[in-house]
Amino acid sequence: MRSSLRHLAPRIVFSIIGETDMRSSRLICTLVLFALTALTASSLHAQRNHEECTTAIISGEATPDGRPILWKNRDTDQLSNRVVYVKETPFSYLALVNAEDSSGRRAWSGLNAVGFAIMNSVAYNLPQGSGEEEDLEGIIMADALRTCATVRDFEEYLKHNLGPNLGSRANFGVIDAQAGAALFEVYNLGYKRFDARDFPEKYIINTNFSQSGRADAGMGYLRFDRATEIFKSAPPRGITVEFILQVAARDLGHPLLHNTPRDEWKKLPTGTPYWIHTNHTVNRPSTAGTVVIHGIGESEEPIKPTMWTILGEPVTSIAVPLWVDAGETPLEMRGSTAAPICDEAKRLKDLLRPLKGSDRHEYADVTKLDNNAGSGWLPLLLKTEREILAAAAKLEQTIPSPARCREFEGEAAARVFKTLKSIH
Repeated sequence: MRSSLRHLAPRIVFSIIGETDMRSSRLICTLVLFALTALTASSLHAQRNHEECTTAIISGEATPDGRPILWKNRDTDQLSNRVVYVKETPFSYLALVNAEDSSGRRAWSGLNAVGFAIMNSVAYNLPQGSGEEEDLEGIIMADALRTCATVRDFEEYLKHNLGPNLGSRANFGVIDAQAGAALFEVYNLGYKRFDARDFPEKYIINTNFSQSGRADAGMGYLRFDRATEIFKSAPPRGITVEFILQVAARDLGHPLLHNTPRDEWKKLPTGTPYWIHTNHTVNRPSTAGTVVIHGIGESEEPIKPTMWTILGEPVTSIAVPLWVDAGETPLEMRGSTAAPICDEAKRLKDLLRPLKGSDRHEYADVTKLDNNAGSGWLPLLLKTEREILAAAAKLEQTIPSPARCREFEGEAAARVFKTLKSIH
C-alpha cells in the first residue's frame, strides 16, 4: 500500500537582482503578492464552479440483472478527456483522464482487471485543515485501481493512508466483483462509509456535498434533487445502464423551473433558437463526459464488467463500451494528444452553445438537439447508442475473448466517431 502522497504543485521562484533600489524591490514584491492572491482566488473560484459532478452507486438489488452499477457525470474545466489502459501490478486498469495525461496516474473514474471500480465527486462541506494536502483524489483513485480488489480493500487503503498528506475532500463511489457497492465520504483525517444496500432504494445519489459534512453547505443540491426525481421515474424492473446513459446522464430538467421536457423538443420550430439555462441541470456546460460501469453479480464470474464511456457533453456524444481484458482502448477514445471522439463532441458543443462568455455559455439552444423539421442530432445519437448497447448485450452472452473485446470496442468507437463526424 502507498505510505504517503506528495502534493504535485508547480513552484514559482522569484529572484530580485540587485539591492540598490529597495523601494522598487518592495513594489515588485507587493505586485507579486497581489498577483498570487488573485491567482489563488481565481483558482478557487474555478474549482467551485467547475469541479462538480453528479454520481450514483447502485447495488445489484436495484438492478434487473443483480449487477451493481457506478455512474459519474464528470463536471470540470478540463473538457478534453480520454480513456487509457494502464498495464500495472497487481492490477491493470482503465481510467478516464485529462487529455494531457497519458500515464493514467490521475484517474477520474476507472475499472480494474478484477472488477473493482471507483469514481469520485468533490465534497465541499467536508473539513479541510490549514496546511493539509488537497486535490489528490485523482492519484488516490489510480492507486486504488492498481491495488484494490474489493470495497473492503479500499476501506483498508483509506485507514492506512488517513492523515494530513492524504489530499482528499471527496465522496468516493466503489463497486467490486463480490456485489459490493458503497460510498465513502473522505477527508484527510477521517471517513464515513455508506453501503448502497442499506438504503431503502438500494442506491445512493450524490453530488458535491457529504451527508456527514456541514448541513446545507457544499454544492450541487439542485442537481441532487433532479437526479433523485429521475431515478424515481426509472422502470419498475430496476435501474439499468441504458436508463442512466439515455435518460439520467443527458437530462436537461430542473427541479424548480419548468424546462421544456425532451419529448416536446420535436415540436419546436427550426431556425428559432429555444434557450434553456443549464448550469444546474445534470447535463451541464461543464460536463466533460459520462462513465457508467456495469459490474459483476455474485454468481456471474464469467461476465466481464464493462466501462461505458461518453467522451464530451452527453447530449453531444455517444457511449462506447470498454473492457480491461481488451488490453487497450480504441484510438478514437484516446488519440495521441486528444481523443478524436471528444474533439467531435466539442465541435457539436459549440453548435449547441454558440454564445460565448461564462454566463452566456450556460444556455443551450435545444433546437439543435431536436425540432419539428427532424434536423436535431439527439435522436440519431440515442438510436446509435441503443444499437451498440443491444449488440454489446449479445456479445456478453458469448463470454468473448480479449481479442473479440478489443475488436468490438474498436468497431463501436469507429462507428461513434463516424456518426458524430456526419453531423453539421
